[in-house]
Amino acid sequence: MSSHNNTNLKELFLNGIVKENTIFKLALSLCPSIAVTNNLKNGVFMGFAVLFVQVMVNLTISLMRNFIQPKVRLPIFMLVISGWVTVTQLMMAAFVPDVYGKVGLYIALIVAFASILARAEMFASKNSVVPSIVDGLGMGVGFLFALTVISFFRELVGKGSLWGNVIVDTKPLLIMILPAGGFFAVGILMALFNWINTRYAAKGAHASH
Repeated sequence: MSSHNNTNLKELFLNGIVKENTIFKLALSLCPSIAVTNNLKNGVFMGFAVLFVQVMVNLTISLMRNFIQPKVRLPIFMLVISGWVTVTQLMMAAFVPDVYGKVGLYIALIVAFASILARAEMFASKNSVVPSIVDGLGMGVGFLFALTVISFFRELVGKGSLWGNVIVDTKPLLIMILPAGGFFAVGILMALFNWINTRYAAKGAHASH
């Protein structure tokens, strides 16, 4: 693979983490970012579930792209997404039943995530396997990153713990583990993410001149 292709794949991967981060930039699929991020463990497993589904859906749609009738493409996309979400549910129920008991409802809602359907429609259905996998990895890792940061912040501030282990032996700010605190945390971290991204882009533009 040429260095040019490697550069394109790197940019494609980073695009999903930075420029088109599902939560911090596009503000999509916000339900789990509020509902499951009061605990780091739940947030991380939810993020990995979405990462797995995103990659597998992109891979499957890319492999099928020449056989899908355009008029029925959306129902087929939804069927593929539903299939991989079901696989994810079964694996989590088998291997991490304690986590699945808490986030199982939201795992099922991955079927309705606009970000996954959008990448199937806009990218995987029009590109070959390798770029589609890289695109899925970028978008999935971006989602995992966002949920990890949010849940890290909320559990540490709201409970004084991380992954269930006490870190700070002080009175926690309990509002941070409530839904209102979730919106507050997402808003703060979204603003911080975009501020850092803007500053970095401005420095890059200045350096290029």
